[in-house]
Amino acid sequence: MRLKKIISYSLLLFFVLSENVKGFAQCAMCRTSLESDLNNGGSIANGLNTGILYLMAIPYLVLMTGGYFFFRKQIDAKVKMWWEKYFPAKAAK
Repeated sequence: MRLKKIISYSLLLFFVLSENVKGFAQCAMCRTSLESDLNNGGSIANGLNTGILYLMAIPYLVLMTGGYFFFRKQIDAKVKMWWEKYFPAKAAK
């Protein structure tokens, strides 16, 4: 169990720290045009960055929403079981 935590925290730290590294997935022409637009005071690069962040956030929101409903069901079942165990007279009403 301790090894799993160490690996999980190490991976999390790696991904957080690697976010500052420049991405090499962008094509050279797109990168050149966006850098020149940004240097000239344009807003295309800012709009593109906002769009990328928006597209990145949607899958996380969907997973968090699904996880919330999945785990909420389990929590309610455990609370009900605990309530019936420790307060049987009140649970019968």
